[in-house]
Amino acid sequence: MSPLTPDPSHLTTATFGGGCFWCLEAVYQLLRGVRTVKSGYAGGHVANPTYEQVCGKQTGHAEVVQLTFDSREISYRDLLDVFFTIHDPTTKDRQGNDVGPQYRSAIFTHDAEQERVAREALAAAQTQWDAPIVTEVRPLDRFWPAEAYHDDYFARNPQNPYCAVVVAPKVAKARSHFLERLKR
Repeated sequence: MSPLTPDPSHLTTATFGGGCFWCLEAVYQLLRGVRTVKSGYAGGHVANPTYEQVCGKQTGHAEVVQLTFDSREISYRDLLDVFFTIHDPTTKDRQGNDVGPQYRSAIFTHDAEQERVAREALAAAQTQWDAPIVTEVRPLDRFWPAEAYHDDYFARNPQNPYCAVVVAPKVAKARSHFLERLKR
């Protein structure tokens, strides 16, 4: 295998919900070692949900991002540190003005080791918040990809008022807090 060919044995998947998936996608795309970021839905009871159904608050799904990352370049714990920095894990079913179960804080684990690390990161993050963290940690049952128009939403729509007011400040915060982890 040449040095330019990714070694698939080091690629790992993580799934997080922390409010609107446009925010999470825009931040995680900045990080060195993150290979792909896909918006989608997880944690609900409806097969192949649509954005409209999820926003209707009847599916039980959270808006999530699913990341593929190279564990030699960034650890799962590093991704969790970013997660607990870029959203408020103390508000149940809410991020700012976005209200509903689809905006809940959730870590959907892919194996027992991710669950262990997620619970450790949650406990460590709790020391930095005045209110109790309400982030759910649970095994991922199924990830449903979001519609294609959500892909690279912030990059394609920076002039959108939501992107300018909500997403851009989270991207700026990530850039300032995680400068050493950014792609070059």
